[in-house]
Amino acid sequence: MKRSLCLFALFTAALPALAADAGHHHGAVPQQLQLDAGKPWKIDAPLRQAMDNINGAMKQALPRIQRNQFKNPDYQKLGATVDKEIAYAVANCKLEPRADAMVHLIIAELSAGAKAMQGKGKLSRHDGAVKVIEALHAYGRFFQHPGWVPAGGR
Repeated sequence: MKRSLCLFALFTAALPALAADAGHHHGAVPQQLQLDAGKPWKIDAPLRQAMDNINGAMKQALPRIQRNQFKNPDYQKLGATVDKEIAYAVANCKLEPRADAMVHLIIAELSAGAKAMQGKGKLSRHDGAVKVIEALHAYGRFFQHPGWVPAGGR
Protein backbone atom coordinates (compact mmCIF):
# COMPACT_ATOMS: atom_id res chain seq x y z
CA MET A 1 0.00 0.00 0.00
CA LYS A 2 1.32 3.38 -0.93
CA ARG A 3 1.11 6.14 1.63
CA SER A 4 1.61 9.78 0.90
CA LEU A 5 2.49 12.67 3.11
CA CYS A 6 -0.96 14.04 2.31
CA LEU A 7 -2.59 10.90 3.72
CA PHE A 8 -0.45 11.22 6.83
CA ALA A 9 -1.61 14.83 7.26
CA LEU A 10 -5.23 13.69 7.04
CA PHE A 11 -4.50 10.97 9.59
CA THR A 12 -3.03 13.38 12.12
CA ALA A 13 -5.88 15.83 11.56
CA ALA A 14 -8.29 13.06 12.50
CA LEU A 15 -6.57 12.59 15.85
CA PRO A 16 -6.05 15.96 17.53
CA ALA A 17 -3.91 14.41 20.25
CA LEU A 18 -1.52 13.19 17.59
CA ALA A 19 -1.49 16.43 15.68
CA ALA A 20 -0.66 18.33 18.85
CA ASP A 21 2.64 16.45 19.06
CA ALA A 22 4.09 17.96 15.86
CA GLY A 23 7.65 17.62 17.14
CA HIS A 24 7.30 13.84 17.19
CA HIS A 25 7.27 13.45 13.39
CA HIS A 26 10.57 13.24 11.55
CA GLY A 27 10.51 13.91 7.84
CA ALA A 28 8.74 12.07 5.06
CA VAL A 29 6.62 9.02 5.76
CA PRO A 30 8.06 5.87 4.15
CA GLN A 31 6.06 4.01 1.52
CA GLN A 32 6.08 0.57 3.18
CA LEU A 33 7.30 -1.26 6.25
CA GLN A 34 10.96 -2.23 6.16
CA LEU A 35 13.33 -3.88 8.58
CA ASP A 36 16.34 -2.06 10.02
CA ALA A 37 19.18 -3.60 8.00
CA GLY A 38 17.40 -6.96 8.14
CA LYS A 39 16.48 -6.73 11.83
CA PRO A 40 13.32 -5.57 13.62
CA TRP A 41 13.30 -1.97 14.84
CA LYS A 42 13.98 -1.17 18.49
CA ILE A 43 11.08 0.20 20.52
CA ASP A 44 10.76 2.00 23.84
CA ALA A 45 8.66 1.42 26.95
CA PRO A 46 5.72 3.71 26.03
CA LEU A 47 5.28 2.05 22.63
CA ARG A 48 5.59 -1.39 24.23
CA GLN A 49 2.92 -0.48 26.80
CA ALA A 50 0.49 0.93 24.23
CA MET A 51 0.90 -2.03 21.88
CA ASP A 52 0.50 -4.50 24.75
CA ASN A 53 -2.72 -2.73 25.75
CA ILE A 54 -4.11 -2.75 22.19
CA ASN A 55 -3.12 -6.38 21.73
CA GLY A 56 -4.66 -7.35 25.07
CA ALA A 57 -7.94 -5.63 24.22
CA MET A 58 -8.06 -7.37 20.84
CA LYS A 59 -7.21 -10.77 22.37
CA GLN A 60 -10.05 -10.35 24.85
CA ALA A 61 -12.54 -9.29 22.15
CA LEU A 62 -11.51 -11.74 19.43
CA PRO A 63 -13.49 -14.82 20.59
CA ARG A 64 -16.75 -12.82 20.65
CA ILE A 65 -15.90 -11.14 17.33
CA GLN A 66 -15.27 -14.54 15.72
CA ARG A 67 -18.59 -15.87 17.04
CA ASN A 68 -20.41 -12.76 15.70
CA GLN A 69 -21.38 -11.83 19.26
CA PHE A 70 -19.76 -8.41 19.18
CA LYS A 71 -22.32 -5.63 18.87
CA ASN A 72 -21.91 -2.06 17.66
CA PRO A 73 -21.43 -0.64 21.18
CA ASP A 74 -18.72 -3.25 21.79
CA TYR A 75 -16.92 -2.25 18.60
CA GLN A 76 -17.34 1.42 19.51
CA LYS A 77 -15.68 0.87 22.88
CA LEU A 78 -12.88 -1.26 21.40
CA GLY A 79 -12.17 1.34 18.72
CA ALA A 80 -12.02 4.07 21.37
CA THR A 81 -9.56 1.96 23.38
CA VAL A 82 -7.30 1.58 20.34
CA ASP A 83 -7.47 5.34 19.68
CA LYS A 84 -6.58 6.10 23.30
CA GLU A 85 -3.54 3.83 23.21
CA ILE A 86 -2.41 5.28 19.87
CA ALA A 87 -2.57 8.78 21.35
CA TYR A 88 -0.55 7.62 24.37
CA ALA A 89 2.12 6.02 22.19
CA VAL A 90 2.49 9.03 19.92
CA ALA A 91 2.64 11.46 22.83
CA ASN A 92 5.16 9.43 24.82
CA CYS A 93 7.34 7.23 22.63
CA LYS A 94 10.72 8.57 21.57
CA LEU A 95 12.13 6.41 18.80
CA GLU A 96 14.99 7.22 16.50
CA PRO A 97 13.67 8.94 13.36
CA ARG A 98 13.71 5.94 11.01
CA ALA A 99 12.00 3.66 13.54
CA ASP A 100 9.51 6.43 14.27
CA ALA A 101 8.65 6.65 10.57
CA MET A 102 8.08 2.90 10.45
CA VAL A 103 5.88 2.82 13.53
CA HIS A 104 3.70 5.52 12.00
CA LEU A 105 2.79 3.09 9.22
CA ILE A 106 1.52 0.68 11.89
CA ILE A 107 -0.26 3.52 13.68
CA ALA A 108 -2.01 4.54 10.46
CA GLU A 109 -3.40 1.01 10.06
CA LEU A 110 -4.40 0.79 13.72
CA SER A 111 -6.15 4.15 13.46
CA ALA A 112 -8.02 3.18 10.30
CA GLY A 113 -9.21 0.01 12.00
CA ALA A 114 -10.22 1.87 15.15
CA LYS A 115 -12.23 4.40 13.13
CA ALA A 116 -14.02 1.62 11.24
CA MET A 117 -14.88 -0.12 14.52
CA GLN A 118 -16.43 3.16 15.61
CA GLY A 119 -18.62 3.22 12.50
CA LYS A 120 -16.58 5.85 10.65
CA GLY A 121 -15.47 5.35 7.07
CA LYS A 122 -16.26 2.73 4.45
CA LEU A 123 -15.08 -0.43 6.21
CA SER A 124 -17.49 -2.46 8.31
CA ARG A 125 -16.89 -2.59 12.06
CA HIS A 126 -15.80 -6.23 11.72
CA ASP A 127 -13.36 -5.33 8.94
CA GLY A 128 -11.98 -2.60 11.19
CA ALA A 129 -11.18 -5.25 13.80
CA VAL A 130 -9.50 -7.36 11.12
CA LYS A 131 -7.42 -4.34 10.08
CA VAL A 132 -6.24 -3.87 13.68
CA ILE A 133 -5.34 -7.57 13.95
CA GLU A 134 -3.37 -7.36 10.70
CA ALA A 135 -1.51 -4.29 12.00
CA LEU A 136 -0.64 -6.16 15.21
CA HIS A 137 0.79 -9.02 13.16
CA ALA A 138 2.85 -6.60 11.03
CA TYR A 139 4.09 -4.87 14.18
CA GLY A 140 5.38 -8.20 15.48
CA ARG A 141 7.32 -8.83 12.28
CA PHE A 142 8.95 -5.40 12.08
CA PHE A 143 9.56 -4.36 15.72
CA GLN A 144 11.56 -5.85 18.61
CA HIS A 145 8.94 -6.54 21.25
CA PRO A 146 10.08 -9.39 23.52
CA GLY A 147 7.41 -12.03 24.07
CA TRP A 148 5.08 -10.53 21.45
CA VAL A 149 2.25 -12.84 20.41
CA PRO A 150 -0.31 -10.90 18.37
CA ALA A 151 -4.03 -11.36 18.88
CA GLY A 152 -5.13 -14.22 16.67
CA GLY A 153 -1.81 -16.06 17.02
CA ARG A 154 1.33 -15.89 14.94
